Amino acid sequence: MPARGNALTRRIRSSGGKLLRRFGLLPGGMPDGIGDDAALADATLDGDVVVYFPDTQDSLYQLRTWYGPLRELHRAQGVTIVCMDSRTAGSLRAEMDLPVVTIALDATLDSIILRSDTKLVLYVNYNPLNTAALRSRSAIHVSLLHGDSDKVVSVSNQIKAYDYSFVAGQAAIDRLERYTTLFDAPARCIPVGRPSLDTDRVEATSRADDRPTVLYAPTWEGGQSSAAYSSLNSHGPAAVRSLLAAGLGVIYRPHPLTGVRVPEYGETDRELRELVESAGGRVSTDRPLQHDFADADLILCDVSAVMGDWLPTAKPLLITRSADPQARDAATALLGMSPRLAAPDASRAGSLARELIDHDLLREERVELIEYYLGNTAPGASLARFLEACERLSARRDELWARIREQEHPAADDSA
Repeated sequence: MPARGNALTRRIRSSGGKLLRRFGLLPGGMPDGIGDDAALADATLDGDVVVYFPDTQDSLYQLRTWYGPLRELHRAQGVTIVCMDSRTAGSLRAEMDLPVVTIALDATLDSIILRSDTKLVLYVNYNPLNTAALRSRSAIHVSLLHGDSDKVVSVSNQIKAYDYSFVAGQAAIDRLERYTTLFDAPARCIPVGRPSLDTDRVEATSRADDRPTVLYAPTWEGGQSSAAYSSLNSHGPAAVRSLLAAGLGVIYRPHPLTGVRVPEYGETDRELRELVESAGGRVSTDRPLQHDFADADLILCDVSAVMGDWLPTAKPLLITRSADPQARDAATALLGMSPRLAAPDASRAGSLARELIDHDLLREERVELIEYYLGNTAPGASLARFLEACERLSARRDELWARIREQEHPAADDSA
């Protein structure tokens, strides 16, 4: 018998739960399950590809990193985004022009994927709710994730649930081979670079601030102790004050989930916003990451995906060392060669940043790592690899599914 879930889930599924969903009183991380199921009873989905995103609006940043590539994939093969939360679906419809539907019932999802002859289902995270779509055996399931990093989530055992994973480059494959047992990374991983770096590419522009500028981009507090990489509380205030005291411009880019799990991080975030704005810096919350990259001379960041995305700029970086003794890295070459900033040294961030900007002794070594992490970074190359991989897997799905259907429904014996 399938698990019935916890008491809260059972209450939400009751008639009282329906009222909670209808009036928006659900806990923040729980999808409301207000679906278009009735209207979809006999419908089919547009295109060959489904992006399954059962999350709430808090996690939309994960899907936003794929907006550009998904628009191009929609032009090539047709894409429908399937949500489990009507509020998330509403935000998606306002932000992009791809078809979006909300499906609450597993039975609706399974039948519409089969009826639509969906070839690929793409996922941008490891949400346990992804299993609703993963049940479908008529499509190929591909993990995209929303960044490539040395976080332990990048080598999660959950990767085994997906038929294939699109990864940034050889570094990701090597990381998985090193840290993930019983997983054939070379066979199951397809390097596509970072297609969003192509679609979100910006040219350097003249700056309003002519001071050398540091981008401080901490990650959030993480969902578990082994992934507690955020420097916001341990390093943030001292580091930002040190950067400003050294005469450096500061761009502060808070993570969208800051303070969601630990309220104290939200309090520190508000403190840093006030500090940076009062000093004439920028708090960046509503513009593409590539704009912040273009305006900065150095990045101060945690162990996160921005490390690899920053690499093609060829500019120096300073990576924090987590103050949480339980945090674990899935270390690769970039993390091993880069300068690290421990919490007790946060008050020296300004002088360290000045030294790295003025004397970038590791530039050539970082440039040599670009292809290892991202493959060919020529404009358009990553996007082309992404689209080609989707087309190739779609063709493979058709071959495999035709074989399965033939085994299930063999042709009548003409000799009878």
